[in-house]
Amino acid sequence: MSFDGQLPPKVRLLRAAAELLAKSAGAAVSTRQITQLAGVSAPTLYHHFGDKEGLFDAVVAAGFEEYVAGERDFAPSGQPLEDIRRMWDNHVQFGLNQPELYLVMFGNIRPESRPAIVADAEALMEEMLNKAAVAGQLNVQPREAARSILAANVGVTLMLIAEPAADRNLELSTMTRDAMIFAVSAEQASGTPEDSGKSSVVVAAIALNAALQASHSDQLSSSELKLFLEWLHRISTSSSS
Repeated sequence: MSFDGQLPPKVRLLRAAAELLAKSAGAAVSTRQITQLAGVSAPTLYHHFGDKEGLFDAVVAAGFEEYVAGERDFAPSGQPLEDIRRMWDNHVQFGLNQPELYLVMFGNIRPESRPAIVADAEALMEEMLNKAAVAGQLNVQPREAARSILAANVGVTLMLIAEPAADRNLELSTMTRDAMIFAVSAEQASGTPEDSGKSSVVVAAIALNAALQASHSDQLSSSELKLFLEWLHRISTSSSS
């Protein structure tokens, strides 16, 4: 069966590729399968997308747009870390709702080749974590926090996808989510008064760093601001020394 012939060939190809990926259960999808379902010839596919991989890239791009819409499809609560929890849950639900597309987006990893889609997802999470940093809620830089949280988020989602639907324990996601957020947050209990004092300085430096970078302050010259941000970065990363 092919799609409605009144649809533009490009749209039919995108829909056919997405449908075949969704039904593939991880098996390879051929150019012939795609063109037959779309009701077009192979040269039409090459004209619009270059090759089959170009078509899959376009499917992934469309999937990422849907993913981003899901991550932002709520009104900010005014509590950035709570919003991060909601972003985590949206991410897991997206993966469980569209497992084959998710595997193409986040599971197709080659050694020493970082997919652009992962960098884009990290940037989306870092955007929210910057707000947490400005509010004095992080004890590590937003970028480091974003990488750590997203890595755990993807890992949990892939693990849940691999399990039979009847056996999935979403409590695993909740526990991992809360542990990761606690690990990067300023709410961690400090062992000694000395540690507490050091942690408060680091948190303050991270907050000021994030606030200055977000505000594009014109109170300092570019060279002064660059030097000040460098000092703040040194202070905010000193917790590991």
